[in-house]
Amino acid sequence: MNEVSFYIQRLEKKQIKPTAVRILVLRTLMESSYALSLSELEEQLVTVDKSTIFRTLNLFLAHHLVHEMEDGSGSSKYEVCENEDSCSIEDMHVHFYCERCHRTFCFKNIQIPLISLPENFRMQSVNYMIKGICDNCIKKTDPTED
Repeated sequence: MNEVSFYIQRLEKKQIKPTAVRILVLRTLMESSYALSLSELEEQLVTVDKSTIFRTLNLFLAHHLVHEMEDGSGSSKYEVCENEDSCSIEDMHVHFYCERCHRTFCFKNIQIPLISLPENFRMQSVNYMIKGICDNCIKKTDPTED
């Protein structure tokens, strides 16, 4: 299967009609090593206007292809759901926001702790964010750090 076919299949599995822009946005999100904001996507996709990217992200959110998180930076960040079939709370993981470079990293191997809510409360989403300084920024300020 070639690269474009992979993205088309992923979109169709979520009942999203594949278009050139949707494939481009999905590919950009999937190839990123960290969660991206709307403005970061706009910087990377210079041929696509901001409103089109925004509409595409909202469509992806509605079809549970991506999830959105707040990292305290003032803008939402987006990443593709790990599970191809659903984007459930059980699939969520810890995120790390670097206060220097302002990137939000995904720690996919660290699961969010299960929380027992009071009766008649139902969790719809969860956002577990750790804030600090990432390893790249630490290395830039102190080259002796490993």
